[in-house]
Amino acid sequence: MEATGEERDTQIHYMKGYSVFNAEQIDGLPVSYHAQPEPVTETIPRIECAGSFFAALGADIRHGGPDAYYAIGSDHIQMPPFEAFQDAESYYATLAHEATHWTRHPKRLDRDLGRKRFGDAGYAMEELVAELGSAFTCAALDLNPALRTEHASYIDHWLRVLKDDKRAIFTAAAHAAADFLNARQPSAASPGEAA
Repeated sequence: MEATGEERDTQIHYMKGYSVFNAEQIDGLPVSYHAQPEPVTETIPRIECAGSFFAALGADIRHGGPDAYYAIGSDHIQMPPFEAFQDAESYYATLAHEATHWTRHPKRLDRDLGRKRFGDAGYAMEELVAELGSAFTCAALDLNPALRTEHASYIDHWLRVLKDDKRAIFTAAAHAAADFLNARQPSAASPGEAA
């Protein structure tokens, strides 16, 4: 660039770092810095027979976070808050899916379908078992849940398992654990029956 003696306005960008802390990490802050969460009010009515059914299982069911899963290491079912679901039936269908996974623990049915890693044939088979278990449990509880977004991602895995083994659907249905879940009920009657 040729030196002309003209003055120019130029911008020089530079990065500057800041330390940021959560309000709970700072002692002595005025109360105005601590936002109080509004109390959660349930807008979806619970389904009493379904709530009783899952309470009778004796499973460690924890609520919080955005994901639903069964953690075999700590032997607990993790569920998003009830209010995070579109309707009560979707909550209980998801809980039925995770409760079916819960039955695979060595202290219960000790189900091992050869799962070694996420997405393998053993994983797909366990997910098929859990989905069938959820469907059987929902039918027994007279629930008609909406389709979940996870169904689409599982279909490819299920199709591969079903192509490789023509009897896989029967094997999965046999492992679906609906009888095990029903047997844990106080009356040991069908969950849809009135006691």
